[in-house]
Amino acid sequence: MKLHHVGIVVKNIQESLGELTKYLNFEETSIPISVKSQKVNVCFLKTSDVYIELIEPVEDDSPVKKISESGGGFHHLCFEVDNILDEIEKMKKNGARVIVEPTEGFEGRLIAFVLLNMKNTNCNLIEFAEKKK
Repeated sequence: MKLHHVGIVVKNIQESLGELTKYLNFEETSIPISVKSQKVNVCFLKTSDVYIELIEPVEDDSPVKKISESGGGFHHLCFEVDNILDEIEKMKKNGARVIVEPTEGFEGRLIAFVLLNMKNTNCNLIEFAEKKK
């Protein structure tokens, strides 16, 4: 398992890109892509081995719509895994709750979201993304 990206919810990808690239340089920046299963557009900014993912809601019932309306910000950590089902089972045994079952996500990868039960760490949402085959 390795950290793949840090997800940040934004109101508008293009405006956020303009702000970020004013101050920071990235090795590469993807064009915004649609992730229909999550009702969002995402854009990846490469920083060595870890990406920053900008997440923009595209529908009123997007899971991140309310977060974007309140100013956005940190959303989740994503870990790249060999077998998403094995990782989910390990998490469930430790008390995590699956909130998005495995589905097609960015780059056609299988993704899932789990909610951890941590009281001392404000980082309870974890995404798993299966390695590209």
